[in-house]
Amino acid sequence: MSTFDPTAYLPDDLLERIRERAPIHDRDNTFPEQDLAELRDAGYLAILVPSERGGAGLGLAEAAILQQRLATAAPATALAINMHLVWTGVAKVFSDRGIHGLQFVQEGAVAGEVFAFGISEGGNDLVLFASDTDARPVADGGYLFTGTKIFTSLAPVWTKLGLHGLDTTSPDAPKLVFAFVERDDAVVTGDDWDTLGMRATQSRTTRLDGATADAAHVVRRIDPGPNPDPIVFGIFSVFEILLASVYTGVARRALDLAVLTAKKRKSKKTGAAYSQDPDIRWRIADMGLAYDALPPQIAALARDVDESADHGARWFTLLSGVKHRAITTAKHVVDQAMLVAGGGSYFSSNELSRLYRDVLAGAFHPSDPESAHATAASAWLGPIES
Repeated sequence: MSTFDPTAYLPDDLLERIRERAPIHDRDNTFPEQDLAELRDAGYLAILVPSERGGAGLGLAEAAILQQRLATAAPATALAINMHLVWTGVAKVFSDRGIHGLQFVQEGAVAGEVFAFGISEGGNDLVLFASDTDARPVADGGYLFTGTKIFTSLAPVWTKLGLHGLDTTSPDAPKLVFAFVERDDAVVTGDDWDTLGMRATQSRTTRLDGATADAAHVVRRIDPGPNPDPIVFGIFSVFEILLASVYTGVARRALDLAVLTAKKRKSKKTGAAYSQDPDIRWRIADMGLAYDALPPQIAALARDVDESADHGARWFTLLSGVKHRAITTAKHVVDQAMLVAGGGSYFSSNELSRLYRDVLAGAFHPSDPESAHATAASAWLGPIES
């Protein structure tokens, strides 16, 4: 039986302070600087760093539980922190498998550095398998990156940006280059994040004009296209599991709010609490049945990553599938919670209203529904015949 105690890393009082600030950052469209500061002080940025390097030494399975818990208080804060945790998670995948190259991420996380995720590009539906960003090699083994990255969470605060670009000029080109750049004059962060939901992530557009990654921060050079390289598996596995965790946390919060509301509201017609109404009971039961399937799926896959299980080609449909189910289930649960809560939930000041807007962002993260279904179809039916 697990003895993991999430309150040791996310105490109730810290969670409540984060919860109180969440509507303010949503309303004002601001980044939760205080959330980040408190989480950094609590050692949260280094939860996936091995204890021998100064971190908490947790596995992906424990981080997934913590991200679910954080998302019940502030989904946007959890989603923003996710992008930092992705890189520390990839570093853990590397170190667990004896692969060198990302120790500086672990050391930086312990020192309080914030790592952002600069992979998404407008129109690049190949995501990890291609890039429209130019990666130009320089004499010392480093690279200069020029291009535009979108949905760069943590935009106002990151200290290092993990990204990829395409090297078309080296003798062995083309190569996809994964590296980390510093924040300097060659990196311009837009002020273009004014969205329906997940507003506090401040996932702004990032424009690179010769941004420098020195040789020590060039992590991987791989062939474009589908690739079994550990950098691809590391990013995909950690990203999908932690993303599923955030939206599972949203679903849990919506379910809890629906239960609270049903117990408090009374029917004028019967005088009884809505929790005694058969239709409301069915609706909440439906929410609970849907939600209950998510945490065990996430936990099982996260443990498999932690334990280096071998699912072969099945990994990609398993990972994209858990993300897809978490997103669609969370949206269903929030929809139902709004109906249980009634018209009051339609007001923007109501927490369910914010959850309703936040949960919509899930469909836009990789893997999108089309990609998840295509991956599953190939897994079960084989590739489309040419």
